[in-house]
Amino acid sequence: MMRRLLVLPLILMLAACGLHPLYGGGTSGPVAGLLRTVQVAPIPGQDGWLVRTKLVDRLGETGSAPARYRLDVTLDDNITSYGLSSTQAATQERRSLRARYQLVDVTNGMVVLDETAGSDASIDVVSSQYATVAAEQTALENLAGIVADQIMARLAVYATRTAPAR
Repeated sequence: MMRRLLVLPLILMLAACGLHPLYGGGTSGPVAGLLRTVQVAPIPGQDGWLVRTKLVDRLGETGSAPARYRLDVTLDDNITSYGLSSTQAATQERRSLRARYQLVDVTNGMVVLDETAGSDASIDVVSSQYATVAAEQTALENLAGIVADQIMARLAVYATRTAPAR
């Protein structure tokens, strides 16, 4: 009985904290409403193609309405060698993918969101050059997905913060 009395105030405090679901409202919610109107601009390079494809996949059918916003993305893909063996050959690489993205209102050209996203991956350098190149490519594909997820999450937060009050 005493335990229940202690849990009740905790439940009441949690209900009053102001948390609400990010994707609340489903297809009629503010997040779906904004994502439905986002067009992803072309991004140059293989890394750009991967990130753009991931973004378009994540927008899915929600990116099918007439474009009100354009998402401009600039990427910085970098591989740095570190960790030296006794022969002074690199044993590790770090692949970094950074994105600067801007959400532009196409009606007036105003930038409404200017943010960055990025992630790193560590790669073992092995004696087989093919295996190392394959690991670098796999790291790029994984990083493209991570960066796309970060961008989509930030767009969702922007949508909820700028949505008109109901």
